[in-house]
Amino acid sequence: MVLSRRTFGATVATAALGLPLATHREAYAATAPTGPADTPTGAVPGPADADGRAHTVGFDRHSMIVDGGRVVLWSGEMHPFRLPSPSLWRDILQKLRAHGFNTVSVYVAWNYHSPAPGSYDFTGVRDLDLFLRTAAETGLYVILRPGPYINAEVDAGGFPGWLTATRGTARTADPTYLSYVDEWLTAVNRIAVRHQYTRGTGTIVLYQLENEYENHVTEATGRAYMAHLYRKVRADGIDVPLFHNDKGRNGYWVPGSFDTAGEQGRWLYGFDGYPSPSKTPPDWGYFGTGGPKGGASASPNTPGFLAEFGGGWFDPWGGVEFDGKGYAESRRTRDAAYERRFYLTNLANGITAHNIYMAFGGTSWGWLPAPIVYTSYDYGACLDEGRQPTAKLVPLHQIGYLLQSVPELAALERAADIDPGDPGIRAYHLTDPATGTHVHVLRNDTPTEAVATVPLAGTDVPVPVPGRDARLLATGLSLGQRTLRYSTAQPMLRLTTGRQDFAVLTGRSGERTRTVLECASEPTVTVLDGTARTTYERDALRVDATLGGLTRLSVRGSGVSRPLLLLLADDETSVRLWRHLTPSGPVLVYGPELLRTVVLRGATAHLTGDTVDAADLEVWAPRGVTEVVWNGSPLRMRATSSGSLRAVRRLPGVGPVRLPELTGWRRRAENPESAVDFDDSRWQVADRTASFSTTPPPAGQPVLFADDYGFHYGDVWYRGRFEGAARARSVSFSYVTGAQGLLMAWLDGRPLGTHRMPVPDRKTVRKGTWSATATFPLAVGSSGDHVLSVLVRRMQHDEDLKADDAHKAGRGLAAVAFEGATPVPRWRIQGETDPDPVRGPLNNGGLYGERHGWHLPGFADGDWRPVSLPRADRGQGVVWYRTVFRLAVDPGTDASIGLTFADDPARAYRAQIFLNGWNMGQYINDVGPQHTFVLPNGVLDTRGDNTLALAVLADGTTASGPGRVELTLLGRAAGGVPVTRVHSPGWVR
Repeated sequence: MVLSRRTFGATVATAALGLPLATHREAYAATAPTGPADTPTGAVPGPADADGRAHTVGFDRHSMIVDGGRVVLWSGEMHPFRLPSPSLWRDILQKLRAHGFNTVSVYVAWNYHSPAPGSYDFTGVRDLDLFLRTAAETGLYVILRPGPYINAEVDAGGFPGWLTATRGTARTADPTYLSYVDEWLTAVNRIAVRHQYTRGTGTIVLYQLENEYENHVTEATGRAYMAHLYRKVRADGIDVPLFHNDKGRNGYWVPGSFDTAGEQGRWLYGFDGYPSPSKTPPDWGYFGTGGPKGGASASPNTPGFLAEFGGGWFDPWGGVEFDGKGYAESRRTRDAAYERRFYLTNLANGITAHNIYMAFGGTSWGWLPAPIVYTSYDYGACLDEGRQPTAKLVPLHQIGYLLQSVPELAALERAADIDPGDPGIRAYHLTDPATGTHVHVLRNDTPTEAVATVPLAGTDVPVPVPGRDARLLATGLSLGQRTLRYSTAQPMLRLTTGRQDFAVLTGRSGERTRTVLECASEPTVTVLDGTARTTYERDALRVDATLGGLTRLSVRGSGVSRPLLLLLADDETSVRLWRHLTPSGPVLVYGPELLRTVVLRGATAHLTGDTVDAADLEVWAPRGVTEVVWNGSPLRMRATSSGSLRAVRRLPGVGPVRLPELTGWRRRAENPESAVDFDDSRWQVADRTASFSTTPPPAGQPVLFADDYGFHYGDVWYRGRFEGAARARSVSFSYVTGAQGLLMAWLDGRPLGTHRMPVPDRKTVRKGTWSATATFPLAVGSSGDHVLSVLVRRMQHDEDLKADDAHKAGRGLAAVAFEGATPVPRWRIQGETDPDPVRGPLNNGGLYGERHGWHLPGFADGDWRPVSLPRADRGQGVVWYRTVFRLAVDPGTDASIGLTFADDPARAYRAQIFLNGWNMGQYINDVGPQHTFVLPNGVLDTRGDNTLALAVLADGTTASGPGRVELTLLGRAAGGVPVTRVHSPGWVR
């Protein structure tokens, strides 16, 4: 069946810009195709830095259009708030750019920046301005997603804790809610507006309004809400195209679905998708079969835009998503082959704006995570939580480089279907009518290798496709002055530098490939490296080679002036090939683990990057470059027959990193709040009779929810005084938490017991609010005064995915009832103290030790009892452990370090981890699956003293730890980025 093309009738929508890039055009000139280009002509490979010039950002039905050139956005998601070390933002951004991404997508979490109404903090680890500057300096476009609601598996979906105790219905046109939203948007847009590509002062090219907003899509309040957000953002000066991220392929909030003040041409439809790796990749683009709401086809005049596509998946408490195996299993099931199958299918379906969620997941430190997830947000991403590269980078690197160097891929139309000859293979055929380039995507959905027969440039060519994998083939592709007739290897890169054309083709190691180049006459061919057989016949040069390492062929003559260096690379080798754009033209580098930056000064190329093992270094640069400096050290270079400069000696690998044992522990128990004579006179009286919570308070009892008294994060204490309960046989506490919440109670200083929410299973993991009643037997013994002390670990607020105010569900103690008596306790409540002005509102809960600085560096713990680990304590409550350790990592080494716990899984306890006062997460020994916690450099002083504090909470039913607690080396490299120590104020008496 032959499908008709979509007509090119959409009006190109542009917004006046002012973006960086004096170097943009010059850099692209050397990589531009020689054949005709689509209209508008050319392509822009990505920004270099803010240049103060006016730029344009727009789109048509094919793709984004930047400065008149087509751009395929190949984006990776990262969240600055999940990496509380601003220096390391540059590390992640440089790795994304180096591995082929030209865009970074970022959520901005309202709760992270706002400790109270009207208070907004964008300093320190919350410096959004710094992040956006760093993205521009790195050469990445930015998709900014500031909410107001983000979901993202964070507390309350990003809503600040204080919003849970306010009037008004969130995510509607409720005026009270909108007043708070306007405050937030004013604060964030004051920064965002000056980082727009249109202003020449940043690289923001897209801006998201709301996220996965579906419940009120057909209601007037929903349309009014979206229109309000649109008007507000435009009034604040945001002039780049706007969009909403549809939860699934619903066709919600397409252009025209709400009032955009006559600016429909500046609104895109975006949607997300997280298909299971066990499923067949869906056709969600323009060429799919899902009907008018099958994906991008819901908005035929805007680019196919996947605002989020699964780069992994999150794992709940207990590891129920991945059978207790954690994120290693996520990475295994959504591996490089998964990426090729799903991402190439998206491209074949006309998706030209593609954001991978997550590219770097990071850490949901402190009380940031939503109740469903544990501390790690590794996500099974291509860069793991410790910032280490994974095998998933291979296809991302290859596809990203291809999309940036071949603008034809931004304007493909569906061509005649082909029969691949094997029922297990799905074949997609597309073409660029302007250049004559054809693209074939072959996808094998069976577990075993299959062979497709593909008509490539008039020749039926057998192409093997491994099981559950895919590959992309091209015909008629310009390679500078030559044309690729076809190849069974996948194109990755083309460029021109130093008066030489380059083409890189890739595939699996050991694959036999055939590459055919158009040649009017027989060229001069030299095999410079590797083994290849060449033949010439009928105006074509045929190259047969088996992939392994880097095979190089120089092709000269046959009527063209520039030689072509043809590079055939297997997967492992392909990720050691790095393209970097400079004002003088592109530079191609081969060898090191990572290339971060290239600066040309006169005849010298200054390179920075990383090595792990000793590595060769080879540089192809513009004419006139004769010297190379690597990480500040000049290298002896020699010219090669490939036209490169090659280091005479290999770059050194990384040296050893020695980690100390954790000794010198000191121990102190807390819980003075459980004692009868504890002074709670400064605690708040809990006597409210009404609440804004969506959980109804019980009739006849005061409101006890912590949020109503201004306590929003972590643990909360209650003390209730009563008399006249001598006949009481039991007491029941109704309480509400997220998954893994708990309640422990004391009567007159004696433990009554602990109640825990159950470990979630596959049926209950997405349950949302967790509520329970804990009943304990009583032996009051007298009718005098008594004190109930209750500690509740709340585990954060529910997300508000369905726009039903779920984030306002009660948290903490709800009601108390006695059997055999009816005393009326008089309650007081205490949670976290004022937010840490540096670490922020999500760092601390209401434990006694937190309120008194036991977690801070410099706390006077000299009177604490010295102990050694492992421990086997037994008792209900919280015990603190503190130690100081010193690191001496070489300044030229980037070491990623974690903290690992190991103990008998039958022991029931959990630990809050504080590094230099920063709450780095929660370990639950008998639940898991997380045992290692990343300690980010900057918060961690890799060349100095560090204070580690553990607040260990146990229910007293088992011996409790901590058990073995060790520093763990997660990765190391020679290189890295300069790291500035994160401000970590200590204890003040």
